[in-house]
Amino acid sequence: MFTGLVREVGTVRSMQSGRLVIQTTIEAELGDSIAVDGVCLTVVALDTGTLAFDAVPETLSRTSLGALASGSGVNLEPALRVGDALGGHYVQGHVDGVGSFRGIADGLHWFDAPPDIVRYVVEKGSIAVQGTSLTIAGTDNSGFAVALIPHTLDATTLGRLEPGARVNLEADVLAKYVEKLTAR
Repeated sequence: MFTGLVREVGTVRSMQSGRLVIQTTIEAELGDSIAVDGVCLTVVALDTGTLAFDAVPETLSRTSLGALASGSGVNLEPALRVGDALGGHYVQGHVDGVGSFRGIADGLHWFDAPPDIVRYVVEKGSIAVQGTSLTIAGTDNSGFAVALIPHTLDATTLGRLEPGARVNLEADVLAKYVEKLTAR
């Protein structure tokens, strides 16, 4: 489990045949879970200053990870450990779909999202974009808006997004449970 509080922006060293190697100062062990742009991945190899992960075809087809190139920045968050602060919101690292950055309007960052994600989007609710826990500030039929503070823009890759950029989205898991329970 994660909180959506990005700990570091790492740099992609390589992405070949599903093997993703990231340069980072985050210390991890083999088998540890790390959220990479919101995708929960397992550390399969490590070296001084790098962590490696295997992204299977299912993961690549459901996320934006397959488009990563050498030099790309990625948001990183190690899995929670007992005693860690619980800021942000519950983030599983199970991406629900890929959306896109629409642009900035009236100081808000707007994202387009697939309909199966938009149905969980509510103003003042939570959503994870590229693994970053955000509060929804506005909605429309195609997506949602968030108000990003300067710290978030500096400490994550969100400040580098260009219109049309693909982003990993994870809807609030609590909304999914509420939907399931009320459908009965």
